[in-house]
Amino acid sequence: MPSTLTRTALLFLLMSLVAGGSAPAQEPASLDTRAIVEYLADDELEGRLTGSPGIRMAADYIIEQLDAIGAEPLPGVGGFRQAFSYTAGVTDVGTSLHIEGTDGGATTSITVSSSSTASSSSTASSSGDSAPVPPAPPASPPTGSGAPAPPAPPDPDTPSIRALSFSDTGRAEGQFVFAGYGLSVPETDDFSYDSFATLDVTDKIVVVFRYFPEDTEGELRATLARYAGLRYKALAARERGAAGLIVVTGPRSPNAGALVPLTFDTAVSDSGIVAATVNGALGAAIIESAGESIEAVQASLDTANPHVTGFDLPLEGSLDVRLERQEATGYNVIGYLPPPGAAALDEPYVLLGAHHDHLGRGRGGDSLARGDEAGQIHNGADDNASGVAAVLSTGARLAGAERGRGVILAFWSGEELGLLGSADFVQQAPVPMDQVAAYLNFDMVGRLEDNPLNLQAVGSSSIWTGLAEELNEPIGLDLSFVADPYLPTDVGSLNAAEVPSLNFFTGSHEDYHRPTDDAHTLDYEGIDRIVDLATAVASNLVTRPDAPDFIRVERVQQRGGGATMRIFTGTIPDYTQEVEGLSISGVIGGGPAEAAGLQGGDVIVGLAGQSVTNIYDYMYALDLLKVGEPAEVVFLRAGERLTTELIPRVRE
Repeated sequence: MPSTLTRTALLFLLMSLVAGGSAPAQEPASLDTRAIVEYLADDELEGRLTGSPGIRMAADYIIEQLDAIGAEPLPGVGGFRQAFSYTAGVTDVGTSLHIEGTDGGATTSITVSSSSTASSSSTASSSGDSAPVPPAPPASPPTGSGAPAPPAPPDPDTPSIRALSFSDTGRAEGQFVFAGYGLSVPETDDFSYDSFATLDVTDKIVVVFRYFPEDTEGELRATLARYAGLRYKALAARERGAAGLIVVTGPRSPNAGALVPLTFDTAVSDSGIVAATVNGALGAAIIESAGESIEAVQASLDTANPHVTGFDLPLEGSLDVRLERQEATGYNVIGYLPPPGAAALDEPYVLLGAHHDHLGRGRGGDSLARGDEAGQIHNGADDNASGVAAVLSTGARLAGAERGRGVILAFWSGEELGLLGSADFVQQAPVPMDQVAAYLNFDMVGRLEDNPLNLQAVGSSSIWTGLAEELNEPIGLDLSFVADPYLPTDVGSLNAAEVPSLNFFTGSHEDYHRPTDDAHTLDYEGIDRIVDLATAVASNLVTRPDAPDFIRVERVQQRGGGATMRIFTGTIPDYTQEVEGLSISGVIGGGPAEAAGLQGGDVIVGLAGQSVTNIYDYMYALDLLKVGEPAEVVFLRAGERLTTELIPRVRE
């Protein structure tokens, strides 16, 4: 491995070569990557959760480093901080459901809300219809005088209804209609299944089961699962003119009868329809108003026979969803290294970025803390103090180099909440996106050790693979390449804006999203070697006459709505390994994979009778699994082909 002196000499040589033979104007500044990581990953910053005092401390520190290398605020931003708004949380502040029907010639109604139990009333009706209305929850027994006691006080721990976090805030009125599982599978998937095919749901409140038909197997099960996300069901109902959506977790499904959690990860934007979930008792009463038990109804649908359809319900009413979204302000940190003279090249900006936020003490389901780790500070040394250190160090080296393009150094916030900061930068466009020649992203670059450096999103431009291989020759990193730019990191935002993008990544590991991702676990010499390559690539980009071309990579079809991953296996995929199968970097302690004897370094080549040649095969095979039922896993360990049984759990 080259010494520091040798790496510096090689860096000067590379920079002079890509700059057309001229040496840098001055010796580049040097920032200590270890010192940067150790500050950002210190307990004092409490995990750098977006919106917290800790992330403000991180931003202050990053701005000090930008000042030290001579960076300026990006013109038009008004300082190093770029503000953006985001949803910090969502609260159901009084969702209610009112239902009316007829029972024995009388009109009966009930009302339930997210903050109280149901109330009911009955009035005489001249209607000859005689369909039962859902019963209200039982009140207390009559008092000695014969008068009914008031309804039991609300139990806040067992609500009957809850808003879905992606719902519009508003009111829907109309007839009720049951639409089975609410699935709409396009014929292009070699299978046609449409829960709405025989129904008119226009201006009606649609009732559907959560998940997908339970008794399906094989490819059919996988196909249906891809379209079972609740957002996708909401879209399907909305596109057919529905006024509202009610979701019931059926008695034959995992989490039977439970309300859908009001999870933050679906709260960033609404879905264009009023939507809520009701518990098993109320859901059964609604569906059974048509005269058949909910168990029988679900069983008939669970075969996925497309001729088993939904039906109109003899009910009408209103769904009133009241959500309160907590708006907050986050801040990206943006620095700028202008070219020494006027920009002489078209598309005058090269953008380098890394997110500087993390999980605080573990934000909900994103934390992979084990046992007594729950609630501890998640310092995020690799994710992503390492990326911040790489960008600052690369920027310091570029500060004194010849440039025909300006260099923007971006430190995103809100990445862990859904790429919020980078997406807002693209939307606000303080520089036009078509003027950004290329984007280099650094996310988790601290675990090089003996593993290869993975360069992802290389399919976004024809230059990436050849350029990286050429510039890496004197550095000697073991490069591997992934073409796919649709990554769970900020590359996704820039790729969507048609900016040629390249992501630097050293792989997942057992400390990912755990309190154990601490500064002492990182390979700092490895980070510095990655900075060597990044500086060489960036130096080429700021001097090459023609900006890189952009190639739109066709996206492999993902599950509808992205919310159908109800199966928990406890594997941690290793995206850096280009092998035939799915390489795993580790397993989650106490999870099904650990119980099955799987471990880091194993390569899964078969799951549930399906061959696995890549991550997509694995994800689709997950749809074949059933909670609590053993599934065969075929895997390679040190070249030996082995089998085990994994028993998946339900993901809450």
